[in-house]
Amino acid sequence: MIAILIAGAVALIAALVGTPLVMSYFRERGFGQPIREEGPESHRSKAGTPTMGGTAIVLATVLAYAVAHLTATRVTPLGIVILGTFALMAVVGFADDLIKLRMRRNLGLNKTTKFLGQAVIAALFAFVGPAYGLPRNISIVGEIAIDVSAGVFFLWIFLLLTGASNAVNLTDGLDGLAAGASALAFGGYTLIAFWQFRNFEVYLLDGAQALDLAIISAAVLAACAGFLWHNAPPARIFMGDTGSLALGGLLAAVAVATNTQLLLVLIGGLFVVETVSVIIQVAVFKVTGKRVFRMAPIHHHFELRGWQETTIIVRFWILAGIGISLGLLLFYAEWLGRVGPVN
Repeated sequence: MIAILIAGAVALIAALVGTPLVMSYFRERGFGQPIREEGPESHRSKAGTPTMGGTAIVLATVLAYAVAHLTATRVTPLGIVILGTFALMAVVGFADDLIKLRMRRNLGLNKTTKFLGQAVIAALFAFVGPAYGLPRNISIVGEIAIDVSAGVFFLWIFLLLTGASNAVNLTDGLDGLAAGASALAFGGYTLIAFWQFRNFEVYLLDGAQALDLAIISAAVLAACAGFLWHNAPPARIFMGDTGSLALGGLLAAVAVATNTQLLLVLIGGLFVVETVSVIIQVAVFKVTGKRVFRMAPIHHHFELRGWQETTIIVRFWILAGIGISLGLLLFYAEWLGRVGPVN
């Protein structure tokens, strides 16, 4: 428990202090966010805001993880695999952001290159992870899971990593929306991992592995909160693909490690809604030539309906919190179904 608190405290302070340093570094080099032309007119004023702020989140998390393990808590290979996935997804996002900035456009890596990078990370996670205790299955929650072959597991991991990372990326369209929703989601996973640590006898992970996941989740929660101090509207810095791809990839990785893969649909419910809104918009437009929403992702639809940006953000955070609460409820219900009420 102390290691979790240390990780959270260190990550929060590091992100609060480190984000302005990252902001100044990128501003001096002219790394300002280009705004897509087809976006809402109100976003034009945001052009030039420093981006790649996700760097601060990643560095704060890694520092917090290292400091937390200066105590008696041992580092686990599985924890390193999870943290490595987080960092590698950030590298892909950083490359995407850097190309956008160098080319002065809103398009970075092409889809093939980005998917190739994500596929390599998925392969490392899918084939290295099981050697260190990662469950190789398609799970809903707890023992509700299906064991699969290595090949199927890799394809499933690739879909999870790319789906989750791109979902967070789509959500990152309003100041603080993705950072706040990510903080809430990792708060949920901190509780799940800590519960598995306290009750490791009935879960696939051993106590040290579950504690490591709780430390990582708490560190990212706090890092997102510290970053949000500077990213809240009006944002002084954006997380960019560096942050969104890393956070989405880590969400998927933690969901796999905690055997709550399909439960991620609820815990990351806001990200799912944002992604589905884009899928619906594109599919309906291709078939009928008409739009379901004024603009997708769906947060832009409400912007164009006249909602204030802060109103959308807070209401979407509430929706994210409801999804996380439902996910935690199902997680606990599954545990009760197996173990029974605690006396």
